[in-house]
Amino acid sequence: MAQKTDISTHALSDEPAWKQRAVERSTKAAKLRAEQRVERFLNAAQAIIAEKGTTDFTVQEVVDRSRQSLRSFYQHFDGKHELLLALFEDALRRVTQQIRAAAAGHSDPLEQLKAAVQLLFELSRPDPDAERPLFTDFSPQLLISHPAEVRIAHAPLLALFTELMERAAEAGRLRPALTPRRAAALVMQTVTFIAQTSGASGNDDSRPITAEEIWEFCSAGVTQG
Repeated sequence: MAQKTDISTHALSDEPAWKQRAVERSTKAAKLRAEQRVERFLNAAQAIIAEKGTTDFTVQEVVDRSRQSLRSFYQHFDGKHELLLALFEDALRRVTQQIRAAAAGHSDPLEQLKAAVQLLFELSRPDPDAERPLFTDFSPQLLISHPAEVRIAHAPLLALFTELMERAAEAGRLRPALTPRRAAALVMQTVTFIAQTSGASGNDDSRPITAEEIWEFCSAGVTQG
């Protein structure tokens, strides 16, 4: 007796391939348009920050500069805070790339870590000429009001410093008891805090802290004696 062929009812009920392709194409087009609108808002906000040298601007200014609607803005952002956070995350990704490139210019793992620490310090310092209000104004406020968002934004940078710590540890240059990720977090927090506060008024020592001093201080805590 011939065996009866089993035909899957699931296969018969699947949508036709042409329909799947049409839906996918439509979804991709909508996603691309949304990304373009978001990019225009970000570019507009960045241009305003560059002109003013501060994050003190209104959502309406961003909307007007981007030549888009207020309704479109709130479709993509909850408000100014979320817009600034997006800019801050983008800026940190660029900083991470800069620091990675600087570290890559050295072959010795400890020199790589030194280059990363010193550049992070320089990029975190208040500098009227550089005009980095996202780091000097927004970042300290964000740390107090939204610490979880700060951790997420710093994740790529922390991953890089952890990687550099691991390389130095593998080369036998760090203290054996150190955990690379915790050491990376401690060094990053120390460097950025000192960079952002060393120029504060009321400092008894008027001599500016240098990147070399920062490295000497941090290396004393993590390297082999």
